[in-house]
Amino acid sequence: MKVKATAIPDVLVLEPTIYEDARGFFFESFNQRRFDDAVGRSVRFVQDNHSRSFKHVLRGLHYQIHRPQGKLVRVVSGEVFDVAVDLRRSSPTFGKYASGVLSAANKTQLWIPEGFAHAFLVLSDTAEFLYKTTDYYVPDDERCLIWNDRDIGIDWPKDVDPILSAKDRLGLPLGKAEVFA
Repeated sequence: MKVKATAIPDVLVLEPTIYEDARGFFFESFNQRRFDDAVGRSVRFVQDNHSRSFKHVLRGLHYQIHRPQGKLVRVVSGEVFDVAVDLRRSSPTFGKYASGVLSAANKTQLWIPEGFAHAFLVLSDTAEFLYKTTDYYVPDDERCLIWNDRDIGIDWPKDVDPILSAKDRLGLPLGKAEVFA
């Protein structure tokens, strides 16, 4: 597995070693020991989630304020533009974001530690998105940033009119959102 830093050093791109031949491919999608070594600490995942979305669906920017979730995310079908926004006020990268394309073709994963908001925009006709979380989902704890906040300035793919849930349309700008210490 190759580990690459992003624009935010705590957000990591994980590229698996893929073994391909005429029969198909094989790769290790998760190994606790290698993952802990890559992120420099022991991480415990408690929940796996799987979503399927259609082209131009944008899910996020979601986070939990009192029980923050670290997320290990990947795409098993299709392609998405994935974004993590640093909401740790004490961080030198507070309000900044890291982004990249995750797809079934590139098999890349993204580690988003606790203290970040997360979103993805579907670029293909459909996409299936898998992610592990370090804490359980708590609906009353969930918060949402508005996807197009000018203060964050995410460079979303051009010519896309995203399809948003009612909840995501009501996201707050960074200046009015609850953030982490």
